[in-house]
Formats: sequence, C-alpha cells, structure tokens
Amino acid sequence: MALNKLLTVLSIVAWASAGPMVVHESRSAPPPGFVRQGVAPDNTMLTLRLALASNDVAGLEDKLMSLATPGSSEFRQWLSMDEVKSFVQPSPETVTAFNAFASANGLAPKVISPNGDWVSITLPVAQANKLFAAQFEVFTPPDKTNPMIRTLSVSLPAELVGHVEVIHPTTQFLGPGSRLQSASSESGRPQVPASCDSSVPSGVITPACLQDLYGIPTAPATQKSNTLLVTAYVEQYAQTADLTAFLKLLRPDIPSTTTFKVISLDNGTDPQDPEDAGVEADLDIEYTVGIATGVPVEFLSVGGGDTDEDFASSLLDTTTFLDGVPNPPSAMTTSYGLNEDEFGSSLAIKICNGYMALGARGISVLTASGDGGVRGNHDDLTVCNVTDFIPVFPASCPFVTAVGSTQGFAPEKAINFTGGGFSNIFPARPFQRAAIAGFLKTIPSHFAGTFNKSGRGYPDVALQGWNFEIVAGGQTGLVGGTSASSPTFAGIISLINDRLTAERKPRLGFLNPFLYSTASNAFTDITIGHNSGFECPASSVAFDAAPGWDPLTGFGSPVFSKLLAAAQE
Repeated sequence: MALNKLLTVLSIVAWASAGPMVVHESRSAPPPGFVRQGVAPDNTMLTLRLALASNDVAGLEDKLMSLATPGSSEFRQWLSMDEVKSFVQPSPETVTAFNAFASANGLAPKVISPNGDWVSITLPVAQANKLFAAQFEVFTPPDKTNPMIRTLSVSLPAELVGHVEVIHPTTQFLGPGSRLQSASSESGRPQVPASCDSSVPSGVITPACLQDLYGIPTAPATQKSNTLLVTAYVEQYAQTADLTAFLKLLRPDIPSTTTFKVISLDNGTDPQDPEDAGVEADLDIEYTVGIATGVPVEFLSVGGGDTDEDFASSLLDTTTFLDGVPNPPSAMTTSYGLNEDEFGSSLAIKICNGYMALGARGISVLTASGDGGVRGNHDDLTVCNVTDFIPVFPASCPFVTAVGSTQGFAPEKAINFTGGGFSNIFPARPFQRAAIAGFLKTIPSHFAGTFNKSGRGYPDVALQGWNFEIVAGGQTGLVGGTSASSPTFAGIISLINDRLTAERKPRLGFLNPFLYSTASNAFTDITIGHNSGFECPASSVAFDAAPGWDPLTGFGSPVFSKLLAAAQE
C-alpha cells in the first residue's frame, strides 16, 4: 500500500513538471545589497499566496470611473460589499482550473480573502521548484538580518496562465525601509516662542497652525457613522497616554479622554508601555484626532512582524480585511511605502486593484508620497547622482490619493524631500493626462532625469510636512515627512465627509477624478520647490514645482472652504 502511494505521488510530480511552462515573472539578479547564500533545502516548507484572476477587473475600473467622475449619472453611488465581490471574485472557470491543479499535485489550498481571489498553499521547496519551474534560494537583505527564500524566476503551468495573477513571495525582494522615515526629529519642546512658519528654525506645526493655514474648522463632527482608519504596520504602536498629553497640550478644546478604537488584524496588538511607543503611530493618531475634531478614529494594528516582507503582506491583508467589512470607514491613511520596483509588477498591480475595490466601496484611500524626493526611499548619499528616478508604492497606484509635503508660509513651497514622480508600472488614467501634459511642457529639453512620461503621476495634493509637534513615549518632539501630511489631509477629508453625511449626501469615496476636475481650483498652487531629496544637494537632478499640477505637490495645498463647496455641488 505504501509503495503504491509513493508511485502515485511520483507520477503526479512527473505529470506536473512535464507540461509546458510559461514564465510568469523573472529578474536577472537580486536587487543591490541582497546576497545569495545558496539553494534552499528541499524539505523547507514554503507558504505561498496565489492571487486568482478576478472575473471582471476591467469592468470594476469602468464602474469606478463612472461612480467617481462628477457629472456622471452614477456619481458617488458607491457599491455594496457584495456588488464589489461580483467583479473581484474569480470566475468558475478559474476556480475549476486551479482546483484541478491543486488536487492533481496533492495541495490543500486555503481561501484567505472574502472575495475568494487569494488562496494560500504550503509545500516543500522541492515541490515548489518543480511545480513552478523555480529555483528557490536563500538571500540576506542589505541589513544582513532576516534571511529570506526567493527565486529569480517563477513560471506557471500552461493550464494556469490567465487564472493565476500573483505567486507571493517568489521574485519580490523587499529591502529595509517600509516606514517613510521622518526627515526631521528633535527631542524636547522649543524653549523660545514658536512660530507656525515651518521654514524658520523656531517654526513648529501644531493643529492650530494647520487650522489657521487651511481654514480647517474646530467645530466637532456630528456623524458617528463617518469613521477614519489609521493603518499601522511593522510593529508601530499608538499610545493612549501620548494622545491624552497631546490633546491637553495642543487641542485643549477637545476632551483629553478622547481616544481611538483598536482593530487587530493578523494578531496585531497595541501595547501601552511607553517603551513601545511608535513615532509614526503616535504621529498618525495625534494628527487625525487633532485635525478631524470629533470624527471617530480607528487604529488598524496589523501583526506579522517588522520586516518589509511583512509589510507587503500587510498591505494585502488590509485590503482583503476591508473587503469583508459591511460598513467600512469613509477614509483611511497609510504612512508607509517602498520603492515600486521592489514589489514586482504583478504584486503591485494586485494590491493596487485592491485599493480600486475599496474606492468603489466609497473609501477615500490616502497615502504618503515618500520622503526621498524623486529617488524613492533612500537613507544615504549614494543615490544623489542617480538620474533614473525611482517611484514609491503604494503612492504610485492610481487608485490612492498621494499626499506630498510643503513647508513655510507666504509663500508655501514644496519641501525638498517630498516624494513625487511617475510610475513605471501604472499608466496615467484619462482624468490625469491633461494635468501631466501641462507639467511636461515645463521640463527643459536638456533635462537629465529619466522617468516614464506616460506613467501615473503623483502626488495628487500636498500640505505641511515639517516640524510637526507630537508626543511620543511621554516626550514632546518635532518630526517631519509626508507621513505627517497624509493623516492631516485624511482629517480634512473626514470633516468634509461628516458634512456630507449630515446633509444626507454620499461621501467622497475615490477622490482623484473629483480632484482633477471640479475640485482642482480648491487648492493653493505651489510653484516653488525642487524635490532632490532631504540628504541630496539642491543641484541634484529632480523636478521643479510649476504652475498647475506638478509631481512635487500635485494641485497644491487645500483650502477647506473651497474643497467643501466643491464636494457639496
């Protein structure tokens, strides 16, 4: 009996590896800094996530454009959970093809998403190598920690082509730096009278500064169904004690007992020991609660670890989690990102399509645009002479609203680290093409930078991002980065959604077609700035701010009254 079973398994493997294979994704070498340590042992167990093809993702995008475009007969008639599922779930043919493959190879797939488009399988390296024509190896990342198993090429059996969109993790190499590191960090509250002008050494940004600058109201929101979600990854934890201290110090008109609701995903936690305080998490919570007065704020703590591989999985898990929430938040903000090329095109596209699905549910997805100017996420000077610009994801996804950073007053200008550029994966959507074309006319013919002129341009908007005063671990300090700008703009959007909900109007949802049309005049145009990066000299090749939309500040910084008026039309 045992012999017969062994012969059956061997015949299955032989059958699976004998059919035609089609290369799904490959790279010639690992990214710089990743070091090969040798082949992965055959008996090492791998858990792979496979994305099954959605049955009508093109139809969902067409529907979303109709829902999000002012003047459409369907404008803001956002879809239900089940209506989105009808587009996203795999077709019966796809399910049948994958199940046949799994059964023939002794695999036990597990559906891991509400829409059925993600499954996981666990198998030994030897079998994964045969089934997917791969060679899994052990690599160490640039920080020399957390060895990872990857392959430089992965293929699909011909019968799965068109049915499987992503196999993860395979060719994706995610290096250190998922958090968009704050470009400025100083301990201690300034001892001199502080100015709100972030362009001077004594300048400190507070909620009151932002309210004055952008006309943000202080009156509390009234609609408890209108919630704002803060995402937290890579073991970043927000402290209730820090929020209390922040409110007492900078928003004394808000009850200091105001708090946030913690939602756990993937066994995420939010320990309240001051030593666990996360600067990013505290910043995000303090400037959503501190700007979106009275709006219920939720903190999604996503567990799984603090590596960038964990971060990529966390982005997936966030979108699939929200797919299954009947009454989702009206807005969510994310202050994390990685270089677009580290994800690989298939994974980035699938995550981006997840954001598309959230937009169709009426969720405004905001994300920081990156803190390395035109050069992605970087923390050294070696990239300053690089003229091949590096986009950041998820900011480069066309279905999120990317938020860049400014500083100063009269005039407000683009800060040098504000992430911006053009995607190498996602083409510009029709609503953005005219704005991009206008900007491209401002670039001199001898411009030395290399970028994808037909790609999705980002950011879409911008606001202050320098010297934000926060409380973290019981200590006051100043931080800066686009990770300060995104939660602030999310607070603004949430206050507008509160007004719309009170007027029995649909919430804003996917913002970009609205921003690039009827709302494009609701911003103060930023025409000064050069996004070479915080560490790089101003002479480094980068983009310059220009009249109209540009890939430093988008349409500029918001004027609350104008944005509200445009939303109410």
